[in-house]
Amino acid sequence: MLEALYTAEEMKAVEAGHDVPTLMERAGRAVAEEAIRRYPDARSFGAVCGGGANGGDGRIALEVLRAAGREAQEGASGDVLIDALFGTGFHGEPRPEAAALIEELNAAGRPVVAIDLPSGVNADTGGIAGAAVQAHVTVTMHGRKVGLEVAPGRFHAGEVVVADIGLEPRATVTRLVTREILGLVPPKGERDNKYTAGAVLVVGGSAGMGGAVTLAATAAFRADAGYVTVCSEVEPHLLEAVKRPLGDAVEAAAKARALGIGPGLGRSPEKQALVRRLLEETDLPAVVDADALFGLEPFVREAPTVLTPHAGELAHLLDRDSAWVDAHRLEAVRAAVERFDCVCLLKGADTLVAAPSEGTLVTRLEHPSLATAGTGDVLTGVISAFLAKGVDARLAAAAGAIACDAAAGHGPKRGLIASDVASLLPLALGWSDPGQSPESRPKTRENRGDGTV
Repeated sequence: MLEALYTAEEMKAVEAGHDVPTLMERAGRAVAEEAIRRYPDARSFGAVCGGGANGGDGRIALEVLRAAGREAQEGASGDVLIDALFGTGFHGEPRPEAAALIEELNAAGRPVVAIDLPSGVNADTGGIAGAAVQAHVTVTMHGRKVGLEVAPGRFHAGEVVVADIGLEPRATVTRLVTREILGLVPPKGERDNKYTAGAVLVVGGSAGMGGAVTLAATAAFRADAGYVTVCSEVEPHLLEAVKRPLGDAVEAAAKARALGIGPGLGRSPEKQALVRRLLEETDLPAVVDADALFGLEPFVREAPTVLTPHAGELAHLLDRDSAWVDAHRLEAVRAAVERFDCVCLLKGADTLVAAPSEGTLVTRLEHPSLATAGTGDVLTGVISAFLAKGVDARLAAAAGAIACDAAAGHGPKRGLIASDVASLLPLALGWSDPGQSPESRPKTRENRGDGTV
C-alpha cells in the first residue's frame, strides 16, 4: 500500500556497515545486465563517469559489458549511453564542465541509462537547478528515490528499474502509494442504510458552473456514498441527489458525514464567508477545493480537513507564483500544511499528500488523459465519499487520487472527459466487473484493492 521512497540520508543509513566495493560491484553489474536486457542489439556502450561512487558503478558496468562481448568505453559515444556522473548525494546546480557533459548526453540522440537517478536531479526533492540528464531508463539501487517520483525529476527518469543489491528495507519519511490503498475503503454492509453508508454534502454551483457541482455529487455516489445532498444556486443535473438552496448549507450539514466544498461555488465575499462558516461551525470531515480555496485564510477546526489545490491555487494560498510551486512541489505542499494545519493534496502527475506530523505520500498517476476539465471536481466527490465512510483524511486523499487514475485507465486514452471518470469509478474500485456479477465476487477486503484476489 505504501512503498518506501528514499532520500540520500536514508540511503546512507541503509548502506552503513556494508562493504562498499561489494555494493558497487553489484550495482555496476545490475546496470550492465539491465542495459543488455533492454537493448540486446546494441554493440557499443559509452559511459560518462564522475569521480565518486556513481562513477565507480559506471566503470564496473563497462567492465561487465566488455566481459559480455560488447564494446564499452568511457565517453558519450556508443549505441547506448550510461549516465554515471552524479549519485544520490548531488544537490544544487552542476558546474559548467559537468553541465556540458549532461548536455552532450542529452544531445547524442542515443538511449540513456541513468545510474540511481538522472544526473542533475536532487534525490531528496526531485528539484532541478540547472542541466539534468533526460534518461530513457533509470536503474536505481535498493529502492526508489524521492527525486524519481516527484516532479520535475520524475519527468527526467524514464522507466525506473529497482535493482536488489543485498540491502535491508528501511522505513522512510516519504512513501509511494500503490493501488492496494483502495482496500481501505469499506463497502456497504448488510446493516447499512443510505445515511450510514456515507452521507455527503456537496456545496457549490453558481450561474454557468452547474456542471462542477454535478460532477462532484455524481462522483460521490459512484465512490459508493449512500446519500448525497447538493446545496447550490443552480439545479444539478443528477436525479439521485437531494437539492437544497445554497443558503441551507449549514443546516443541511446536520445530516451529512462529510463535506465537499467549492466546485463551481463562485468567489464573491458572500461565498468566501459561507466557506469559512462551514469550516468553523461544522465538525464534519471536509474537502476544500476550487473556488472555496480562493481567498482562504487559516482557520481553526477539529474535524479532518483536506485542501486539494493545483499548482496555481497553491501558489495563491502561499503568496508565491505557480512556477515556484512546480519547481519545489515537496516544499510547497509542506508549507501549505504548516500554514493551514490540515491535510493538503497538491494535484499533478505526482500528486502529493501531506499532513501535520506525518510523512508525505506520493501518488504516481499513470494516465495523462486525466488532464481535462472537471476531473478535480470528481476528485472532490471521491474523497468526500471516502471521508464519509470513515477513512483517515490523509489516506482518503491519497486513495481518491489513485481511484481517479484507476478509473481513467478503464477509459479511452484520448477524449476522456470527467463524467467518464466518474462513471468508471465502480469498475476501477473493483466493485463492478463487466464479466462477473457482483453477487459472484468474493466479499473480502483483499478483493477490493485493485479488482483482483
